[in-house]
Amino acid sequence: MKIKNIIGREIYDSRGYPTIEVQLFLDDGQYVTASVPSGASRGEFEAVELRDGGERLMGLGVSKALEIIEQEIAPVLIGKEPDVVIIDAILVGLDDTPNKSKLGANAMLAVSCAVLKAQAVMHELELYQLIAH
Repeated sequence: MKIKNIIGREIYDSRGYPTIEVQLFLDDGQYVTASVPSGASRGEFEAVELRDGGERLMGLGVSKALEIIEQEIAPVLIGKEPDVVIIDAILVGLDDTPNKSKLGANAMLAVSCAVLKAQAVMHELELYQLIAH
């Protein structure tokens, strides 16, 4: 199975803040969904979440991160097998900044989580079984 498409959308987390949800479609018609709420704590060494700034949603929107998923991440991953180790290495290679400020940690993590779920689907495993394997 190969990745057919990756679509990101803006949703709200349990605290009412915008965050990213990713749908990853496989070429056999199956799909998975993953979302990544932002953490409540913010340390100076944490990876950067891309936020829009400006007036919309008090600057907390994730439209910029969604554009990166659509224009920079998805084109590289479409056609590849969902293997989280390989895909994570590709994502890290696409963003060589120490704090992940080019692609954004929120975009990278949402895609990575979706890939992990797709890998479990591909191997007909529950997510916990794949992680434990």
